[in-house]
Parts: sequence; C-alpha cells; structure tokens
Amino acid sequence: MLLLASASQARRRLLEQAAIPHGVRVSGVDEATISDPDPARLALRLAEAKAMAVAGGCRPGEPWTAVLGCDSLLVVDGEVFGKPADPEEARRRWCRMAGRSGELVTGHCLLRPNGPGLEVTDEHLEAVTTRVHFAPLDAAAIAAYVATGEPLACAGGFALEGRGGMLVERIEGCFSNVIGLSLPLLRRWLVP
Repeated sequence: MLLLASASQARRRLLEQAAIPHGVRVSGVDEATISDPDPARLALRLAEAKAMAVAGGCRPGEPWTAVLGCDSLLVVDGEVFGKPADPEEARRRWCRMAGRSGELVTGHCLLRPNGPGLEVTDEHLEAVTTRVHFAPLDAAAIAAYVATGEPLACAGGFALEGRGGMLVERIEGCFSNVIGLSLPLLRRWLVP
C-alpha cells in the first residue's frame, strides 16, 4: 500500500480518483526550516523531508510498500509562492499573478523499503513543472476569490480543481501536477 506523507485533501482525491490504494500520514515537517534558492530543489528537499519523516515513523509489519512525499510551489517572475499566510498576502499575490503566467513546481519523493524491514533502499526524486496562465482580473474579482478562503489552503494561492479553476486561462504540461502530484510520474514509478 502507498502511504501518502501529506495532509493535502487534493492529493488524496487524486489518488482515490486514480484508484490507487493508499493510506495517509502527515509528516509534521516544519517547512520553514528548509530552504534552497532554486525552486525545483526546494520542492524536492521538502518532498524528501516529508517522505523520510513518515517512513522513519513506520513500524515493522505495517502494510506499506512505498511512501510518497510531495510539495508544490508557484514561481512567478522568479519569486516563490507557497501557501499565503493570510487574506492580504493572497490578495497581493493575485494582483501580481492576474493576467500573467507562472510555473507550478511539484517535488515528488517515493521511498520503498527493502523487504519486510523499514530500511529504505529505493528512492525516486523528481520535480515536475507545469506552466499556468492566469486570467486578467480586476480588484473586485480578486477580492471575491480571496473572500472564499480557498487561496489560503493552496500553494500559489489557487486551486485548479476548485473555484480557482475559473481563473486559469490554460496550462502547459501535467494537469494533475497543478493539483498536487503528477499521476503520470507516479504511474511510471509504480508500474514497471
């Protein structure tokens, strides 16, 4: 069974919709303690830290075959956006994002144990980048979206699978990556 090292409801729904049996265990990693100037490396370091924390907390005999850690962030003009801290930060970000494009980067880390023990001997790390083009929005439309509260729960301040989907003009690349994990990448890792 796959163990998802994430509290993300969106990632859980992606796995459910793809009929991938999984459990969920939140890593408890303090993301603020991990940094890297390169957005892809930062996403990978965060994903790996989450996967390692969950794998390290597993006990012998648990039915997991792999642990998946993921972390997403949005890069607009070289600036990295995680989850907005509050509505005002979400509003400021959307004022910068509206009518522009950014890169949604998701770091993925898949860990597998060697046999029945818990020693991790197989690790896959990869960042997937998808370009997201945002609709031009006026201040009232931005305020209305921020007032829904949805931007506060999402990397980059939008949910493609939610109300934020109406604010995206188009994407270039992996659709599921924008929601939280690349299903094509996971398929390549899980299906030999």
